[in-house]
Amino acid sequence: MIRRWGRDSSRVPSAYRYCQWLTASHYENFPVASWLIPPALRPHVAAVYAFARTADDLSDEESDPQRALTRLAQWGESLEACVAGRATHPVFVALGETIRVYDLPVQLFRDLLTAFTRDVTVHRYATWDDLLTNYCRYSANPVGRLVLWLFGYRDAELHRLSDCICTALQLVNFWQDLAIDLHKDRIYLPQDTMARYGVTEAALFDHVVDEGFRRAMTEAADVAERLFREGAALPGRVRGRLRWELRATWLGGTTILRRTRAAGYDTFRHRPALTTADKLMIAMRAFRGKSCAAH
Repeated sequence: MIRRWGRDSSRVPSAYRYCQWLTASHYENFPVASWLIPPALRPHVAAVYAFARTADDLSDEESDPQRALTRLAQWGESLEACVAGRATHPVFVALGETIRVYDLPVQLFRDLLTAFTRDVTVHRYATWDDLLTNYCRYSANPVGRLVLWLFGYRDAELHRLSDCICTALQLVNFWQDLAIDLHKDRIYLPQDTMARYGVTEAALFDHVVDEGFRRAMTEAADVAERLFREGAALPGRVRGRLRWELRATWLGGTTILRRTRAAGYDTFRHRPALTTADKLMIAMRAFRGKSCAAH
């Protein structure tokens, strides 16, 4: 566990530097606190990401479920202490300042913790509605809403469009990481979809890529693609650099989805990922300003 910090005022800049270091050290399918974000906002975006990334790691990297739940509960207690102005962990020192300055809704952070707890306690989802309502709503959507909030956007329709993109990104990550999640005994392909195409859990664990599996994954990819399309208008509805960041986010996710399809959905053997060249191309396309809906 990261060391706790003292309570003097000098801790805030160092806490933000820690969050930015943590952000830069993790791979994602989309830009996080990149140069596309105004410099003054990057530390605040990094603080939000650091909270979520660390909590995700607490649920993923602990093999004992009870210990994972205990650590997540402690992370939740630290969040409440942070809101009360008693932060000691560097992530919460930074996050507390960000919440205060931008008046961020604390419930969105609590929602993220709900999702990470479910990573430990719920490993199967019956239907698409079950997955989207009882997991993605908590795991993905709060992040996009927090970014919009940081930029001053409170409009409910913009938040709905953001939810579409964020949920699509979450689904793409599921299909990208099928093998990784199976290793943790997690299956995010809905049970009724598997049954519809004759895909058994045993076949998934054996990494069987047959016609039934491809048909199930085609349905899964189609769900993600529909959500990307539904949220495609969002970048055009915001101003400045956020427009570029959201375009890049949309392009990164759709690129991974396209490569997942091109691999015949066999992400067991060909896990798609963005290269440095991909990221440069995505940044150029985002800056060029073409509408996401046109891609």
